[in-house]
Amino acid sequence: MRNERFFQGALRRVLQLIALYGPGADTLRVRLHRWRGVEIGDGTFIGTDVLIETAHPQLVSIGTGVDIGARTTIIAHQQGEAVTDERTVRIGNDVFIGPSSTLLPHVTIGDGAVVVAGSVVTKSVPPAMMVQGNPAAPVARCGVPLGRSTPMREFYRGLTPLKRR
Repeated sequence: MRNERFFQGALRRVLQLIALYGPGADTLRVRLHRWRGVEIGDGTFIGTDVLIETAHPQLVSIGTGVDIGARTTIIAHQQGEAVTDERTVRIGNDVFIGPSSTLLPHVTIGDGAVVVAGSVVTKSVPPAMMVQGNPAAPVARCGVPLGRSTPMREFYRGLTPLKRR
């Protein structure tokens, strides 16, 4: 049993290494992460050098039509935390995660949300909300999901900035 777990863990890490720099942001990389145990919907794009939970990939769920920017890190558990089969990081449908963002354990990113590049997400993000910063804080409501087929002009027109306090 111990040897079986060792080899499963080693295989997951080898697949992660290939997925980091392999071709096919919306084909091969997605398939490799699925083989590792990450739940991923159709039409998802995973940029170069994206690190998705190395030890327990089954804790991550990614919806359909999601864009994950280069050098993003998704962490789904903390050292010493009891690991169950419950997904601890959930990314909804039509979500855009900017490059070099970090998602920490126990967060849900709602459908149509946008995480601005370089943000650190420590709390769940409501649907159709744009967040930025460290820690990520809401800055605008999104009227149109930001996807690869969405013209930027249309996305910007649909943004409603939140009032600062």
